[in-house]
Formats: sequence, C-alpha cells, structure tokens
Amino acid sequence: MTDNKINDELNSQLDWEKQGGLLPAVIQNHLTGKVLMLGYMNQAALAKTLETNLVTFFSRSKNRLWTKGEESGNTLNLIAIDKDCDNDSLLVQVIPQGPTCHLKRESCWPDSNAHPFIDNLTQLIASRKGEDPESSYTAYLFDRGTKRIAQKVGEEGLETALAAATNDKPELIDEASDLIYHLLVLLEDQALTMSDITHNLMQRHQQATTEKK
Repeated sequence: MTDNKINDELNSQLDWEKQGGLLPAVIQNHLTGKVLMLGYMNQAALAKTLETNLVTFFSRSKNRLWTKGEESGNTLNLIAIDKDCDNDSLLVQVIPQGPTCHLKRESCWPDSNAHPFIDNLTQLIASRKGEDPESSYTAYLFDRGTKRIAQKVGEEGLETALAAATNDKPELIDEASDLIYHLLVLLEDQALTMSDITHNLMQRHQQATTEKK
C-alpha cells in the first residue's frame, strides 16, 4: 500500500463532522513518552503533516494552517499518528527539535507535571553534580570521576549477568536496577541521556527494517 493510500485511509476513518471539522491532536515525545502540547488539525493540516513529516495545525487564532516551528525553528518531526477509539482525536508521536512551549520549556504543561520516572531520575542525578560528595552517593560518584563511574557500570553489569545465570529473579531485579542507575550517572557524566540511546536504537531498528524490505 502506498503512502498516499495509507493517508487517505486514515483520513476517511476520522469523524471530522463531530467537532466542526477540527480534531484535537495530543503531541507526545516519541522517545520519552512525555506529553508536549495540544493542538487542532483539520483535514488540510493532517494532509500537510503527513506530506512533509512536520507537524502542522490549524491555528484558530490565525485562522490558517500553522506548521509548528515555522518562526522559531522548533519543529516537531513526525514519527507516527494514531486515532482514538471514537475516531475523533489524534495522538501524534514526534521527535521535537528544541523546546515545544513558547515559554522555551520542553512541554506546555508545568515542569511539575508527571514525567516518566526515568526522566525524573535523570533530572535528579543531574542536580547532584557539584554537590558535597558526603551529602549523596550520586555526588560522590561525580566527584570520583568518569573512571570510577565506568567501573561501577562494569561491576553492576557483571552482577546482573550472574543473577540471571543463577535464575535468581529478585536479585536480577535489584542488580538490573543498580546497573540502570549507574548507567544514567555515566551518561550524565558524558553529557548524554537515555533519549540519545533511545534515538540510536530507533535509527538502528529503522535501518534494519529497511534492509529487510
């Protein structure tokens, strides 16, 4: 099935009449699961989004199509669009290029809003950099430097593997948790995040899928 046929099929399944030709579109970060913003699409906005792979809305204030980031450059690169069970709203998964909110925040909802736990943990780990090493274990790791953090990742990786090899599931859960925590510390030490890893895995998946076609 061609992309045009897929687009036509999605468009035909949506209930455009229920809300006067506009459907709410919830924008979600494909890599973190965080909800970024809410916009509205008409049929033309949906068609342009699918054609350009840049999320486009119908702006009710401007009374025209509006591609997110057309002025700021903070575009929303389309990954996937799903319709809800009533066919009258859209979930749009994206990779944002810069902050989504006009207030220069990642999300249009306050930072205190619920985030995925790993995201919260990553922010907490980052906040420990430069603190008193005696005040927290994370600050202690940063104070010891990259080699020590990397050593802990290696140690926890081995302990995780041993727990799996002995089929000790409670121990495996504990050791895997230690491994992920120390890996997050190492990534922060190297100015990276789990989003960088997720993005890389997604690119590998897309490449492998393409090669199989």
